[in-house]
Amino acid sequence: MLPQEVIRAKRDGQALSAEAIAAFIAGLTDGSVGEGQAAAFAMAVFFRGMGADERAALTRAMADSGTVLRWAGLDGPVLDKHSTGGVGDKISLMLAPIVAACGGYVPMISGRGLGHTGGTLDKLDSIPGYRTNPDLATFEAVVREVGCAIIGQTDDLAPADRRLYAIRDVTATVESAALITASILSKKLAAGLQGLVMDVKCGTGAFMDDLDKARELADALAETATRAGLPTVALITDMNQVLGRTAGNALEVADAVAFLTGADREARSLEVTLGLAGEMLALGGLAPSTADGREAARRALETGRAAEVFARMVVALGGPTDLLERPDAHLSAAPIVQAIHPEAPGTVAAIDARRLGLAVIELGGGRRLATDAVDPAVGLTEVAGLGEAVGPDRPLAVVHARDTAAAARAAEAVRAAVTLSDQGTEPGPVVIERRAGEG
Repeated sequence: MLPQEVIRAKRDGQALSAEAIAAFIAGLTDGSVGEGQAAAFAMAVFFRGMGADERAALTRAMADSGTVLRWAGLDGPVLDKHSTGGVGDKISLMLAPIVAACGGYVPMISGRGLGHTGGTLDKLDSIPGYRTNPDLATFEAVVREVGCAIIGQTDDLAPADRRLYAIRDVTATVESAALITASILSKKLAAGLQGLVMDVKCGTGAFMDDLDKARELADALAETATRAGLPTVALITDMNQVLGRTAGNALEVADAVAFLTGADREARSLEVTLGLAGEMLALGGLAPSTADGREAARRALETGRAAEVFARMVVALGGPTDLLERPDAHLSAAPIVQAIHPEAPGTVAAIDARRLGLAVIELGGGRRLATDAVDPAVGLTEVAGLGEAVGPDRPLAVVHARDTAAAARAAEAVRAAVTLSDQGTEPGPVVIERRAGEG
C-alpha cells in the first residue's frame, strides 16, 4: 500500500490493517516514506486515534524495525520498568539492582529529560566514566554478568521510533496516546523482555495531570503490550509533589546511593520502589505474589545485595569503583547552596511540581533545546512535602546553584510553586491504582 493511501485511510477515520502499518513503518525505516508523509501520518493518528489492535500492530512494527535482543541461556526472567516521567523520579536507579538481586535480569533502556521532567540518562551521566551509550555487545554482556544495565537507546533498537519521535517533537503530536504507547513499548519489545511494569505518573508534576487521563494511558500501555506479547502491569502513582527530597541529576544519584546503602530511605520513594519491585518479581515468577515480591525486594535492600549489584553495574559500565563509599568524591557539587524559606510560616497545602521541575531546568539542570548541555550539580534538596510545616526552622527547599543570581531566581520560583495554609494537609497514597493488561 502506498504511504499516502495509509495516511488517507487514517485521515478518514478508518482502522489500519497490521499489514498497512507494517509497510508504512518499513518505509519510515528505510527512508522511502518522506518526512512530510511521516508528519501527516502522525497528525492523522493524533486526531483520529488508534484502536487496540492498531496500537499493538504499530508497536510490533516499530520494535521489529531494528535489532530485537534475544536472551537465551539466562537462569531468570528478563524484566523491566518504565516511568512516564516525573520530578525527582530516580526510582530506576534503585529498582533495577533490586530486581537483579532477586534473580531477574533487567536490560533497562532509558531516556533523557523531557519537558519539565528529569531523565534517567542525565542522572547517570553525572557519574564520572559511566557509559550510557555502549554498543549492544557490551550492554548484553553487562546484563548477563551483573543482572542489570541502564543505558540509552542505541541505533540498533527500534530505529523507526527515533525517526518518528523526532518528527512528532516538531509537529505538536507528542501527546498522542497511541504514539506515546507505541514509542515506549517498541523499545521494550526490542529489548526482548518477558514482563514489564509501567509507572504512570499522575498529578501536577506529570504529563497526565488528572486521574482519568492517567487511567487512559495506563490501560492503553498495559493492553497494547499484552496484545503485542509482553505481559504488562501498570501502577498509577502520585506526582503532586517531588518524589523523594531531591531534584537534580548528581543530587538524585547521591539520593539513590543513600537509599541503596540504607543511609536514607524516604518513605514515598520506598513505597513506589517496593510496589514496582513486587509487581516485577511476581510477573516474572520470582515471587508467588506481589506481597511476597515486596518482601523479597525489602530483603535485597536490607542485606545490601541490591547496593552491591548497583556498584557492579556502575563499574562494568566505566564508573568509579567506590561510588557507594565516597559519592561526594565523584559527584559534582554546586558552589552556591542556600536554604529557601517561605515568606511566612505555614503548612504545605499544595505543590505545583511542574514548576519545581522547570526551576531545576532554569538552574541548568535540564534542557531548553535538545543541544543544551546539562549541569549535573544544580538542583534542589530537602524539598518539603505536602502536610509539612515550614518556616524559619524548616525551609521549603535548599537550592544548589552556580551563582547567587540563579539561586535567587530559583528561590522565587519555588515560593511561587508552593501553597501554604494554616491547616494541616494529608497527602494521598503514593500508589494510587493498579491496572493490568487483558490482551
